[in-house]
Amino acid sequence: MDHPHVVVLFGATGDLARRKLLPGLLRLFESGLVPELRVLGTSLEDIDTEAFDAIARAACEEHGKGDITDVRWAPFSSRLRYVPTSAGPQALADLVRELEAELGPPTDVRRLHYLSVPPRAAMDVLHELKAAGLVERARVIMEKPCGTDLASAQRLNAEVHEVFDEEQVFRIDHFLGKEAAQNILAFRFANGLFEPIWNRNFIDHVQIDVPETLGLEGRTAFYESTGAYRDMVVTHLMQVLAFMAMEPPTSLAPGPIGEEKLKVFRSMRPIEPAQVVRGQYSGYRGKEVVADDSDTETFIALKVEIDNWRWAGVPFFLRTGKKLAEGARIISIAFKEPPLTMFPAGSNAGTAGPDHLTFDLADQSRMSLSFYGKRPGPGMKLEKLSMQFATVDTSGSGAVLEAYERLILDAMRGDHTLFTSAAGIETLWEKSQVLLDNPPPVRHYVPGSWGPNAIHQLIAPRAWRLPFERSWRDTTVTTTGPA
Repeated sequence: MDHPHVVVLFGATGDLARRKLLPGLLRLFESGLVPELRVLGTSLEDIDTEAFDAIARAACEEHGKGDITDVRWAPFSSRLRYVPTSAGPQALADLVRELEAELGPPTDVRRLHYLSVPPRAAMDVLHELKAAGLVERARVIMEKPCGTDLASAQRLNAEVHEVFDEEQVFRIDHFLGKEAAQNILAFRFANGLFEPIWNRNFIDHVQIDVPETLGLEGRTAFYESTGAYRDMVVTHLMQVLAFMAMEPPTSLAPGPIGEEKLKVFRSMRPIEPAQVVRGQYSGYRGKEVVADDSDTETFIALKVEIDNWRWAGVPFFLRTGKKLAEGARIISIAFKEPPLTMFPAGSNAGTAGPDHLTFDLADQSRMSLSFYGKRPGPGMKLEKLSMQFATVDTSGSGAVLEAYERLILDAMRGDHTLFTSAAGIETLWEKSQVLLDNPPPVRHYVPGSWGPNAIHQLIAPRAWRLPFERSWRDTTVTTTGPA
C-alpha cells in the first residue's frame, strides 16, 4: 500500500460492520496489506471509543478467524476511534485530521469512507462529508443505493457527482469480490483451451443461479419497495453475467475491463416481461408491513439475450429468490452436444445432458468440467465424469481474501475492476424499463421449493442445473462430482 489510510466507517455498529467489515479490516491489518491504518467508526449509537472497541472485538471474535487474545487485539485496538453521528460534521472532521496527523504528513494520507448505512441515508452521509471537508484525497464505498429505475439512478448519480467525482466512487458488489468470480477472468483469458470455444458456436446456454434458503426476517419493509429484481439482478447477477460475456479487454486494468462490461450491457436486448417469471413465497403476505394483495416478488427467473457476434442466439438464464430449497451461487455453461449417431443403442450417449463447465461462487471457490467417458468393462457404455478444482486444495488457499476484504483493499488502491460504474447501472436500468413498466404477475411458490413451476417453461427444452444430480467432491473422499 503506497499511502496510509484513515477508514471512516459509517454504520460502524450495524450488522454488516460486525459480520464483515470489522473482521475484514482486522485481517487486512494483520496480513500486512494495510499496515498504516486508522479506523474511525461512526453511527447513531451514542457511545465512546472504549464501547466501540468492545463491539469491534466481539464482532471479530464471533465472525473473524482465530482466537482474539489480548496480545493479538492490542495493536488493532490502538487504531480504533469512535465519534457518534450526533456530534456533527466538525467533530468528525477534527478526529479524522487528528488520526491523519498520527500517520504522517496529511498530504500522504488517504481517506476511505465506507457507507454501511440504509439506502435512504446514503446521500445525507455524502453531504455530511462535504460539509466536513473530507472529500479531498478520499474514496467512498457505497453498498447501495443504485436507484430503482433509470430516472432515479440518473438523479442519484447526479447528486453523488455533486460531492465526489466518478473515479472516487466505488459501488460495491460482493459477488465480484469472490475468488471464483475473479477466476473467471483467468480461466477465460489465460488459457488457449477455453477462449476459442467461448462463443455461440460451442456454447448452448448459460445459467447464473443464486437461490437462498433465508427469508426476509427484518428486511420485509425494505423488500416491499424493491423486490428480487431490483435487489439482486441489477446489482449482482448482471455484474457476474458481464464477466462471463465480455470481450477480451486490452489489458486486465480497471479502464479496459469496465469498457468491455459496459459493451455487454449495451448489447443486451430489453428485458421482456414474457421472458420473466416472478414469484412470491406463501406466507409473505399479511405481515405487518405487507399488504394482503402485495405484488412484490421474492423470486425471479429471467432470460437475457445479448445481441453481438459472440453471443447471438445464446440465452443466459438468471434465477434468484428467497426461501428456496438450497443456498448456492452457481454459474453453469452448457456446451452444445455433438452428433451421437455413431454410438450404439443403450450406450447412454447424451442421456445425462450436455457437457458443463461449472463455477461455484461460494466462499469455497470450486470449478467442475463434466464430460462423457467410457465405463470400464466390455462394450461401449458411457457415463458422466467430471474434473474438479477447489481453491482449498492449493497451497495458497490460506491467502484467499474474503469478498469484502478484497474489495476494501481494491478501493484503497483505486482499482475499479470489481466495482460497478454509473454508466453501467444506468444502462441496466434502461434495458429493464419495459419489465418495470409492465411486470408479469407474481406466482406463489412453497417455501423450500425451487420456485414457481413456470420456471420450467421458461428454460424449456433445456433444464435447470440446480438441484445437482450429484454432490461436489469431498476433498477427503474421492467421488464423482456434479456433471
